[in-house]
Amino acid sequence: MVDWDLAVATAGRLAGGGPSATYAEAAEVVANLRRATDESEVHVQDFTHLTARVKHPPVCVVDRADWADVNVAGFRAVLGPLTTKLISHQGAAPGAIVTAVGSRITGLQVGGILAFLAGKVLGQYEVFSGAPGQLLLVAPNIVAAERSLDVDPHDFRLWVCLHEVTHRTQFTAVPWLRDHFIAEVSAFMDAADPNAMTERLFSAVGQVARAVRELDSEISIIDLVQTPSQKIILDRLTALMTLVEGHAEYVMNGVGPMVVPSVEAIHEKFQLRRAGTGPFDRALRRLLGIDVKMKQYAEGSRFVAAVVEQIGMDGFNQVWRSPDTLPTAAEISDPPAWIERVHGIHAS
Repeated sequence: MVDWDLAVATAGRLAGGGPSATYAEAAEVVANLRRATDESEVHVQDFTHLTARVKHPPVCVVDRADWADVNVAGFRAVLGPLTTKLISHQGAAPGAIVTAVGSRITGLQVGGILAFLAGKVLGQYEVFSGAPGQLLLVAPNIVAAERSLDVDPHDFRLWVCLHEVTHRTQFTAVPWLRDHFIAEVSAFMDAADPNAMTERLFSAVGQVARAVRELDSEISIIDLVQTPSQKIILDRLTALMTLVEGHAEYVMNGVGPMVVPSVEAIHEKFQLRRAGTGPFDRALRRLLGIDVKMKQYAEGSRFVAAVVEQIGMDGFNQVWRSPDTLPTAAEISDPPAWIERVHGIHAS
């Protein structure tokens, strides 16, 4: 269905190499990001009271093409079972010519999306390629961001690492979290309806084109292709991701003022960056679900802050006890309800 090699090549070509730097400058950036990662790990553990229970690989500082390559490997792992399911439903694989042409078209499309994202992502904790996951920092994007924002490079890199290292801490201090997340994603894929898939995809193409033309559209790709049964699973996944992203945002904002001297200026300028640089950029962010991620930062951070204020950090950390103690979508907006369910305490 997708020529993944072409997707990687397209993403690498379209994303570009990023800002110019000498070999010595690039080497210093890599070394500085590794030091910032190590420093962040200590701060995050002290603040969250969470300690890694499984060994994790060292941080991987990558360029845009490398980031796309790693994520394609994750996509292949996630979408492989769905591809098999669709072919099985058809009763036979499509002809060689149809497969070659179709896979190249989708490869170019996926590559284009990856190129857009590869130029934006600063860091990521990638969980699909192997346990317990891999922390990636996209050096060209971090340098481009700190230059465009005109902020202190050392402070900005540490600030970014605080957020990303929190994700690594979550998945290594809570070993069941990765398996649970992957199981939910797999369930979402398994709930796909082959009978409706083609019709939904054709409809999605038209809606995507309209969304690009109409820059005030509220359409996102996930909304276009999900089935009713997938909606139930997606609600659980959204609650989980809101918790994970909001917790990282809460930690970054909590630790930042203690260890990043220019954090106020960085935060103010970065919030403007998150809004997108123009109408087309904002439309793509909305279409690809990036706006949803921004909303998750705020909603999740409010949930964590409210719970910590009521019952402390150790009380909040009961959220990581098992899948049953994760907040529901309703509880994300109603922290006292989660406290009462999990702790049996009536919170104000």
